[in-house]
Amino acid sequence: MADSAGIQQGSPAVGAAGLVPAAPGAAGTEGSGAAGGSARIAAKKAQLRSSPRPKKLEKLGVYSSCKAEGACKCNGWKSQNPPPTPPQTDQLSNTVNLQEPCRSCSHTLGDHVTHLENVSEEEMNRLLGIVLDVEYLYTCVHKEEDADTKQVYFSLFKLLRKSILQMGKPMLEAQESPPFEKPSIEQGVNNFVQYKFSHLPSKERQTIMELAKMFLNQINYWQLETPSQRRQRVPSDDAVGYKVNYTRWLCYCNVPQFCDSLPRYETTQIFGRTLLRSVFTVMRKQLLEQARQEKDKLPPEKRTLILTHFPKFLSMLEEEVYSHSSPIWSQDFLAGATGGQIPIHTGDANPQTHLLLIVILIALCGGFPVGEKRKTSEPLHHEENKRPRVVGDIPMDLINEVMATISDPATIPETSLLSAHSARDEAARLEERRGVIEFHVIGNSLNQKPNKRILMWLVGLQNVFSHQLPRMPKEYITRLVFDPKHKTLSLIKDGRVIGGICFRMFPSQGFTEIVFCAVTSNEQVKGYGTHLMNHLKEYHIKHEILNFLTYADEYAIGYFKKQGFSKDIKVPKTKYVGYIKDYEGATLMGCELNPSIPYTEFSVIIKKQKEIIKKLIERKQAQIRKVYPGLSCFKDGVRQIPIESIPGIRETGWKPAGKGKELKDPEQLYSTLKTILQHVKSHQNAWPFMEPVKKTEAPGYYQVIRFPMDLKTMSERLKSRYYTTRKLFMADMQRIFTNCREYNAPESEYYKCANILEKFFYTKIKEAGLIEK
Repeated sequence: MADSAGIQQGSPAVGAAGLVPAAPGAAGTEGSGAAGGSARIAAKKAQLRSSPRPKKLEKLGVYSSCKAEGACKCNGWKSQNPPPTPPQTDQLSNTVNLQEPCRSCSHTLGDHVTHLENVSEEEMNRLLGIVLDVEYLYTCVHKEEDADTKQVYFSLFKLLRKSILQMGKPMLEAQESPPFEKPSIEQGVNNFVQYKFSHLPSKERQTIMELAKMFLNQINYWQLETPSQRRQRVPSDDAVGYKVNYTRWLCYCNVPQFCDSLPRYETTQIFGRTLLRSVFTVMRKQLLEQARQEKDKLPPEKRTLILTHFPKFLSMLEEEVYSHSSPIWSQDFLAGATGGQIPIHTGDANPQTHLLLIVILIALCGGFPVGEKRKTSEPLHHEENKRPRVVGDIPMDLINEVMATISDPATIPETSLLSAHSARDEAARLEERRGVIEFHVIGNSLNQKPNKRILMWLVGLQNVFSHQLPRMPKEYITRLVFDPKHKTLSLIKDGRVIGGICFRMFPSQGFTEIVFCAVTSNEQVKGYGTHLMNHLKEYHIKHEILNFLTYADEYAIGYFKKQGFSKDIKVPKTKYVGYIKDYEGATLMGCELNPSIPYTEFSVIIKKQKEIIKKLIERKQAQIRKVYPGLSCFKDGVRQIPIESIPGIRETGWKPAGKGKELKDPEQLYSTLKTILQHVKSHQNAWPFMEPVKKTEAPGYYQVIRFPMDLKTMSERLKSRYYTTRKLFMADMQRIFTNCREYNAPESEYYKCANILEKFFYTKIKEAGLIEK
């Protein structure tokens, strides 16, 4: 692929996953696809153009003004006896009477077509094509329900009608003519391919080119949502700007697919980044979803391309579409690229997917040798060769094969941003990708000329910290924020500061002290705090400082625990004593960073790792699902056999149960279980489980939980001597914790109580000797 060649668009490459555009007026209904509508109109035009000349005159006379003497104002000949229903074109009689009078003006058909006597056959066929386009648009106007679309159809209908009367060519009257924005979508995607993939070998580059062609073709045949639909979905969007682009798209791209009397342009060649931004998110989701649903219909050679590589390509392109600083939308980009030097982001030489793959392999294959630093730019197969294989390692070809089946994000269960199971920083990460929020490490430098914007941000940080940390003296906050030795990772939204983390680095001591951390109150509970800390961790990994220390008050301990901090300080005391300030009533907490982890994408990686593990388990289960012949030993009088001797039992992963003391004396078992149950009921976190859940307090609980259990019921069962074995007792207790976690969100108080009480229960079980310690 030569850099100057660009991406040439061809036929859509998605195959079964490609969406068929809807014909105008059809609103995307089934059976009204572009291919079918366009083919039907083309067939009608061919049939009409092959008709005898008198028949053509009759058809054109309907749309021609009367030329009889006396300045007749009739704009079209109308038959005296029209049929009750329009007959098929091929059923019309070829006999045409030019002397038949018009129903409106009484002048003959010949008076309406005198101007066509000397017109060439070619010109007459062109006018007949416009006639059928007019009739089609007339149908669209009456079928269309959307007001904006209906108005455009009617305007085009009048334009074509006027062209027939004047025997001219249809010319759209607009303030601007195509292209409407530069660079175009096609040029932007070309630039993206050069920007991100020019360093790849030719074969891999060719794959990227195929993906780019596929994407451009999808846009060219994409059916835009109407302005009213978009207002309902995105109320805060630029409604006026979108309506302008929608009207242009109808006139220049969509309607000309069916009405070839109008000049047609490709969407990707006349529109630019503005239109792409308005459709990209929805288009990406629908494309991947449909590809996932129809993956079995895809040809094998396209399946890997669409299900594995296409989602990655779209994710990387999405970052450039919504980034405010992406160079691919600069009109000067091509000039720089043709000179042989393509701009590259700092630190972005490797696609993010490489780093994600590395971390997944660390998790699956047992990690890298201790003390060996992993370089992300190093090929994976070299690392695989260097690392000695151990028992239980998963072969690389199996991992690659599994990853190819789950690379499509649509196959990974989606979680709502408001869901209790979604990552805390998910919403913030998406906002950063779209340019809604930005992160900057800033400080008050004594060596450089003061920057007005940075100084304004520092003042904003001082205000945020003062409002959110009322116990801290304002003078102290101001002094540290503006201290040249301190830096602050600032969170910027709409040009203003909404949060930040102030810190001081001690490179010689190997740690950084976090001094202030806050997000303004009206922007909290959006994941900004977690995403801030993740950015700070990556910033320090780049500067090779792998330890954080901070003094947290009682309100901040919970936040820092969620970010990986603990009271177990890894930094030797001699390293930080005398360097950091002690705070009365605060707890010293520390966090050790792992340089192999990309923290800002950590939740995404964990999500993908879970899916990989799930797929590996499914494959293992498929391998061991074998049907073994039944046991015949019982026919020979054998009364009992060891479980492990059953064919296939060990292949399932079964192992003998852990040894535990089974109390055979019923009274001793009763006494032991009673003591354990009493300890559990007396625990401070047992209050949610004391009695059965009431329907009035938890609507729908018994629709979700099929087998409810509580401590009161267990007490009654114990009293009635129901628990004849320890396993029955442990199963009921475990049911309480399982039910709680199934019904409640992880952040809820009930969920936390279940986790704490479960640990306490198993501690007591072990102390009683009922299970191994």
